[in-house]
Amino acid sequence: MQHRNTTRVTVSAMATIAAALSLTACQSGGGSPAAEKSSQAPATAAASPTASSPTSPATAASKPVGGGTSTPSGATATPASDPSGGTAPTCPVTALEASAYQAANRPNGTGTGAAIVEFTNVSGKACVLQGHPTVAGAGNGSPDHNAPLKVTPTGSASSVKLAPGGKAWVKLTFVQVQGEADGYCASGAKPTVYPTLVVGLPGSGAHQVALSDGEIAECDNKVTATAVSAVKPS
Repeated sequence: MQHRNTTRVTVSAMATIAAALSLTACQSGGGSPAAEKSSQAPATAAASPTASSPTSPATAASKPVGGGTSTPSGATATPASDPSGGTAPTCPVTALEASAYQAANRPNGTGTGAAIVEFTNVSGKACVLQGHPTVAGAGNGSPDHNAPLKVTPTGSASSVKLAPGGKAWVKLTFVQVQGEADGYCASGAKPTVYPTLVVGLPGSGAHQVALSDGEIAECDNKVTATAVSAVKPS
């Protein structure tokens, strides 16, 4: 009798343990809300740094700067223009036709004041003019018989390429004659009148020109001269 009771107690205890295990298994598979919330939180927390940052460090480092354009190392920028043309020869004296007229913008006085000398390329080929001019006063005879004027150059010199028919200019500003009639020079010297000028450019010969609107009246045999320019002065 005592042995049977012990057996029943053991069987009953085993049944109780089995029922408890079965209940635990059912709760795990049923998806308890508290259990689901607890399991998702770590995943959400791990993902949140990426979601809050629109550009990851790797993307920012690989993003090109300045639109992704660059200049190759050692490259030389090409100038917007090359006035000398690079290969055009200096204009010979025979390629040029020179003329002169009084400048609109000149010093006050009764003399010539300032003159514009215009050079035209009358040849069939492009050529180059450059530098400041030499200037001499002359009569109506040979340009070799002249009185050189002391030239003060002004402005920087650069090459000017002339296509056939193209033009370039220099401006000459004299020491102005003052007063009426024959006038006078502020320095006390006597004014000088030249029917023509002889104007030369480096490598392009000397050109004798007469003003289209008068004669050259100046003082002190001095002149200020611009370099040859592709822009017409006033």
